[in-house]
Amino acid sequence: MQIESLKVFCDLTETQSFTKAAQINEVTQSAVSQTISAMEKQFKGLLVERSRKNFRLTPEGQVVYDYGKEMLQAYDALHSKLQGLKDVISGTIRLSTVYSVGLHELPPYIKRFLKDFPSVNVHVEYRRANQVYEDVLGNVVDLGLVAYPTRDARLENVPLRKDALVLICHPQHPFAKLKTISLKALGGQKFVGYEKDIPTQKALDKAFRERGVAVQAVMEFDNVETIKRAVEIDSGVAIVPETTIQQEAKERTLAVVALEEAACVRPLGLIYKKHKVLSPAMKQFIELLKKRL
Repeated sequence: MQIESLKVFCDLTETQSFTKAAQINEVTQSAVSQTISAMEKQFKGLLVERSRKNFRLTPEGQVVYDYGKEMLQAYDALHSKLQGLKDVISGTIRLSTVYSVGLHELPPYIKRFLKDFPSVNVHVEYRRANQVYEDVLGNVVDLGLVAYPTRDARLENVPLRKDALVLICHPQHPFAKLKTISLKALGGQKFVGYEKDIPTQKALDKAFRERGVAVQAVMEFDNVETIKRAVEIDSGVAIVPETTIQQEAKERTLAVVALEEAACVRPLGLIYKKHKVLSPAMKQFIELLKKRL
């Protein structure tokens, strides 16, 4: 049995999806099924219970997964160690990031990293926050970038910087003349927000509740770009990370007002699966983000 077959089996077990296992290993779903069948033939027993409703390992499958995972981690550690001895920084980094960070903050750091390490390929997926966690836990990606990182015993969390949150409004809105504003002043205002499950919106809702502020929610979106477009047509005011509105502020299509509350910041974090063996390339990339992002 080849190490690649063991990896396909472990990826299938963790994602519980033939489609995702195929995507991770860059093969077809049929190839994944054939790999599992070949392993079952080799071990002379079923490893996966075939069911349309639930994915479940057999007792034999659980043993193969437990020992197989240890073997894969040892193999990754060996490969990483050999690269370190040769002072080689190469390979692929698979990164999943929330839209706002990936579109507005990550590009210059990717450019800098690729300039320093041209032999590394960085593949970036732009996802909703919950999908970033799913991608990391399912081994679809190596690293994840999220806002308001949540504690999870299965994940390592590397704190990065904190983004300031600011109010944005139409240039003709009365707030546009202000330099600063308090959250309490937003009471009764038409508010364009994120969808309720977005971490930034959860943090804003908490801040409003703590101060007894009731805004008039008129629109909800899953990304900052659509929120900005809604504010540009004067649908309401919004609160977004300052780093995401630099272009609009420069072109004066949006007015930007600082929030008086010092707590109005958005913490960023990098996550990866606990016990994951980090390649030299991944370690260098993490260090770059820790120092500069």
